[in-house]
Amino acid sequence: MNSFLTLLKNNGSAHAKMLAGPVLILLVLAMMVLPLPPFLLDLLFTFNIALAVMILLVAMFTKKPLDFAAFPAVLLFATLLRLALNVASTRVVLLNGHKGPDAAGQVIEAFGHFLVGGNFAVGLIVFIILVIINFIVITKGAGRIAEVGARFTLDAMPGKQMAIDADLNAGLIGEEEARRRRQEVSQEAEFYGAMDGASKFVRGDAVAGLLIMVINIIGGLIVGVMQHDLSFSEAGHVYTLLTIGDGLVAQIPALVISTAAGVVVSRVATDEDVGQQMVNQLFSNPHVMFLTAGILGLMGLIPGMPHLAFLTFAAIVGAIGWTIQKRQQQVAQAEIIGPSEAEKAADAAASEASWDDVAMVDPLGLEVGYRLISLVDHAQNGELLHRIRSLRKKFAQDVGFLPPVVHIRDNLELKPNDYRVLLYGVEVGRGVAMPGQWLAIDPGGVTMNLSGTPTTDPAFGLPAVWIDVSLREQAQISGYTVVDASTVVATHLNHLLHRHGAQLLGRQEVQQLLDRVGKELPRLVEDFVPKTVSLGLFHKVLRGLLDEEVSIRDMRTIIEVVSENIGRLQAQNQLGANLDEAAELLAMVRTALGRAITQQWFPGEGELHVIGLDARLERVLTQALTSSGALEPGLAETLLAEAQRATQQQEQRGDAAVLVVPALLRPSLSRFLRHHLPQLGVLSNQEIPDERVMKVTAVIGNQA
Repeated sequence: MNSFLTLLKNNGSAHAKMLAGPVLILLVLAMMVLPLPPFLLDLLFTFNIALAVMILLVAMFTKKPLDFAAFPAVLLFATLLRLALNVASTRVVLLNGHKGPDAAGQVIEAFGHFLVGGNFAVGLIVFIILVIINFIVITKGAGRIAEVGARFTLDAMPGKQMAIDADLNAGLIGEEEARRRRQEVSQEAEFYGAMDGASKFVRGDAVAGLLIMVINIIGGLIVGVMQHDLSFSEAGHVYTLLTIGDGLVAQIPALVISTAAGVVVSRVATDEDVGQQMVNQLFSNPHVMFLTAGILGLMGLIPGMPHLAFLTFAAIVGAIGWTIQKRQQQVAQAEIIGPSEAEKAADAAASEASWDDVAMVDPLGLEVGYRLISLVDHAQNGELLHRIRSLRKKFAQDVGFLPPVVHIRDNLELKPNDYRVLLYGVEVGRGVAMPGQWLAIDPGGVTMNLSGTPTTDPAFGLPAVWIDVSLREQAQISGYTVVDASTVVATHLNHLLHRHGAQLLGRQEVQQLLDRVGKELPRLVEDFVPKTVSLGLFHKVLRGLLDEEVSIRDMRTIIEVVSENIGRLQAQNQLGANLDEAAELLAMVRTALGRAITQQWFPGEGELHVIGLDARLERVLTQALTSSGALEPGLAETLLAEAQRATQQQEQRGDAAVLVVPALLRPSLSRFLRHHLPQLGVLSNQEIPDERVMKVTAVIGNQA
């Protein structure tokens, strides 16, 4: 019964929200057609004022424009509501205005008498000033900002989409996050376009309010003189005051909503609302406060100036500056190591050495200069920390095992903007990041040069330039891939993780991986280690796959191939075959994973454009590797030069650089070439699936 009531309540709430829009439109139309009593007009005018204040406050507390994506529609409904109230109040004023100042309700009477003191000339001037402020200043400015924002947002959409695709390809975000960001980019363009159109309604409302006031005054004079026998001056006084009160009741909420529109489209999206932005940025520098207080104090000392007002404000501003300076000094002192911590460090140094003092080297470390600390500081919500967590999850999903935790620390010996990546305490990568700036990477085909600090993308070696935030959209429009400092470091770290994945997989990780597989496939791993194969041998096979960035996600196939062939290899070795069991198993596993390996290099089902070996060079290499197991220096130099030439040909055509060789040559050639040409893949003929069509588009050795 309770669940039924809950379901009924939820359905009722959903239907109520669904009917809110149509009901509001019907009420607006009804106000234009049906006569309303003065009391109901008072309620509706009060509701209009409350709605305007509510819209302004919501706009002030939003942190980015899309947080109030319904604002264009709200703006339209609020404008229609004001126009409907103008029609309804005009009817009441013209029908009952001769009865007295409260004939159209107490709200209109209050605005006509209390706010302008019953003086219709003053009221007329105030009304015209409000219309001018709303029409010329606020509405026109907000409309222009929305128009320019819509134009730049549309121009920047391709660059933003490229940045999202770059993050997705680098593994920094998942499919769901990429889909959400693409939808947000599209919604942002639609929002500014809608705001550009909605601002026209507000401008039209201001013009309509001015025309309605003129028509009401003329109509009131005609009705009062000709129908109710009032004198011209009496009719002018009564109907003009009522008309001005009616206009002020409508224009003040219109001014508030126009201000809300300006706030929404003119703010810069950050993690703070408008109020927090204003306070934090206006009152962040005590020197500004002291200079302002000094100028006010000097002006207050000038003879003839209002000394009390100027000197009072000088004292207030000076006190604010002093408070800000004291707070900043306290924060700076809190960052310095206190005496208690120093004493603890001294006690620790004086104590006897123990095994706790033996520091184990971290498998994976990241050291940063002091200017990059904000990127990895929990207190400052460092974005790089979140990216590294996402990066480890993405690596585990793609490669097949969980990499070690990245231990992050600052290093004062590094340059302020430098960072380096350590693998078991040894540096494997270094780069530069500029917090507060963006790295514009040239993927090829950009349309203009940017002013900034030239550099090289640390992950892929592409030409790049560090630019200011103001040039970000311009760079995206020009074809650059634009990323922030956190993304630069995270992408570099992701690239190094894949390159050194084999070294990150230890025996403990292999055992954890087997335990994980055993939960889903217990019979597969039952008695696999150590009865079928030793943990060390299986570890060598997995590291051999990771050495060439082959995913080990398909553990079912890997374990089955090892289980089926290890017995035969061990039997042959017992007969004196002297086989390298790890190398033989690795070749068999690669053949079984051939479809996935080929798909990694050649996505889809198209033709494979590969690099081949010249027949003469293939015979020479086979003879050299089978007889001595090594290449002569001259032959190695020729092979490397030819491989570089073929790789460049493939890359210029936009094809993957993959060399296909006989299975006997693949291990030796792969070990030799991947240290000099890491972008070149070496596959054997047996690893290519039968259904894939292969075409040799470059040959190594035909120019030797």
